[in-house]
Amino acid sequence: MSSIDLTASQKKILRALTNLHKKSEDTVKGEDIAEQVDRNVGTIRNQMQSLKALQLVEGVPGPKGGYKPTATAYETLETQQMDEPAAVPLEHKGERLEDILIEEIDLSSVHHPELCRAEVHIQSSIDAFHEGDTVTVGPTPLSKLTVEGTVDGKDDTNNILILKIDNMATPTEELAH
Repeated sequence: MSSIDLTASQKKILRALTNLHKKSEDTVKGEDIAEQVDRNVGTIRNQMQSLKALQLVEGVPGPKGGYKPTATAYETLETQQMDEPAAVPLEHKGERLEDILIEEIDLSSVHHPELCRAEVHIQSSIDAFHEGDTVTVGPTPLSKLTVEGTVDGKDDTNNILILKIDNMATPTEELAH
C-alpha cells in the first residue's frame, strides 16, 4: 500500500485520469480530464505538475501527447490493474451499463435488514448516479450474488456508490468453484 497522501482534488483528478486511460489505453488530454472533473484546464495542468513530482503521472509531450498514470498511481488509489478482470454486470435504472468495472462490493449491517447497505467500488465515473436511483449489481463471478438497491449516497472522490439494499440473492443450487 502506498503512503502518498493526496488532497481530495488530486485524488479526483488522478482517478479521472486512470478511468479515462483504462478506456482508451492511450494518453489522456488535460481537456478530457477537466471535463470529467468539471474543472478548468489550467487547474488540471497545475495539478498534473504536482502529480508528476510525486511520480504518479507521466507527461507525454507533442500533439498526440497528454498524461498517463504510473503503476504508483494505481497503488496510491488502491486500484487493482488487471489484464482480464471478471465482468460483473451493473444496471442503472433498469439499463445495463457497458465498460464499467466493479472493483469490490462491501456489505455492512447485513444482520439488520433495515440498515443493510452495500458500498460498490467502481472503476469509472459515478456522476450519472443520483440518490434514489435503482441499481442492480451482479451476478458476481464465483458466488453469483446479485444485489439490488437504491442509491443512498456516493463518494465521488473514491468512485463508491452507497446502496440501500432492497434484495440480495444467490442461486440455491450447488456452485462449482
